[in-house]
Amino acid sequence: MVTITDTEATKPTLDAGADKAATEANEPENDPHFEPVIKLEQQVETKTHEEDENVLFKMRAKLFRFDKEAKEWKERGTGDVRLLEHKETKKVRLVMRRDKTLKVCANHYVTADMKLSPNVGSDRSWVWNVAADVADGEPTAETLAIRFANSDNAQQFKASFESAQAKNSGSAEKKEEEEEKEESEEKAEEKETSEEKKEE
Repeated sequence: MVTITDTEATKPTLDAGADKAATEANEPENDPHFEPVIKLEQQVETKTHEEDENVLFKMRAKLFRFDKEAKEWKERGTGDVRLLEHKETKKVRLVMRRDKTLKVCANHYVTADMKLSPNVGSDRSWVWNVAADVADGEPTAETLAIRFANSDNAQQFKASFESAQAKNSGSAEKKEEEEEKEESEEKAEEKETSEEKKEE
């Protein structure tokens, strides 16, 4: 009679997953906790340069930019588009930051030469040209498109945008008037001083 003994090749093997679960159940839970080496007690204030501005309009939208080389629209980001009016100069600019990262995807003054055109085949989006958008740091000419959740939101944006254009052109006219007034005052002073010199 022949007896068969178990060799390494014929021994039944344990399921690897079951073996791992069994060893984990036997080990105590290890939850390490480390104290920070340096405690940062001073908070650093970050300035966005929006502290001196009032929000005239704020609404969630998606912004696109036209890539002239690729000849296609590229998404710039989704977030809140805002029209901000400076408290002193009363100039209005459009600022949009991406959700979560808060990176600026649009930053330019709303000027009178900008014309909102409806995007082809959509009643909830607008297209306009910007001479100097400084979202990337350097002023660049861009063609931008913005899309809202519905046509009502798009109409509200248009009304606020056109109101901002009127404010900016009004503040520009006011500035020109002030400059003209200063010039005329300077000329009057010069005339008076020249007359005084003649009398002497």
